Amino acid sequence: MIYKRVLLKLSGEALSGDKGTGFDEATCIAVAKQIQTLVEEGCQVAIVIGGGNFWRGRTSETIQRNQADQIGMLATVMNCIYMSEICRHVGLMTQVLTPFACGSFTKLFSRDRVEKYFKKGIVVFLAGGTGHPYFSTDTATALRAVEIQADAILAARSVDGVYDSDPKENPDAKKYETISISKIIDEKLGVVDLAAAVLCYENKMPMCVFGLNEENSIVNCVNGNCTGTVVTVD
Repeated sequence: MIYKRVLLKLSGEALSGDKGTGFDEATCIAVAKQIQTLVEEGCQVAIVIGGGNFWRGRTSETIQRNQADQIGMLATVMNCIYMSEICRHVGLMTQVLTPFACGSFTKLFSRDRVEKYFKKGIVVFLAGGTGHPYFSTDTATALRAVEIQADAILAARSVDGVYDSDPKENPDAKKYETISISKIIDEKLGVVDLAAAVLCYENKMPMCVFGLNEENSIVNCVNGNCTGTVVTVD
């Protein structure tokens, strides 16, 4: 195991499987079992989940951006509550934290609270983004990874790595085995949004980008066998 503490970013769309929306329970259970393996091996795991399986507010032309992003934040809360329960189903202890109050559904995020949970072997779900509009879950991922001093960000997506162009549009797109975060910023490759990329660059936070649907992709990545792209820091 090369990472002792990771922030796992799960794509909401990837969790929906072939359905495109909602959840594919078989996919979610498979992810939970991989997380269980990591915890049993002594890895501390925090998780951020995107909301794309429910809502993509930036495509709306009728709703103001502030409110569209608020809906997106709530979508991530739903995703985290669901995945938290799936993880409990396979035998893990979990807690969901948010940067804003959600009644009794979640607890408020603080670094001290995360540390307390990690010491107890609890998987921590970091829902609600940054709590502010105009920041994506990519930015929330980078911010929380830096705050909790993760060893790396593991970005599990529907696309199996970083390409020099969109592989969905260009069948000849080249996949990188390794790439620096500075190159991602300079060439605007869109792996993560610019704010997230700059946060990773300034705080020397490495990242692994890989396909969620590949067998044992999360466990393999933590053990140094990333089949996607390793994003290095300068």
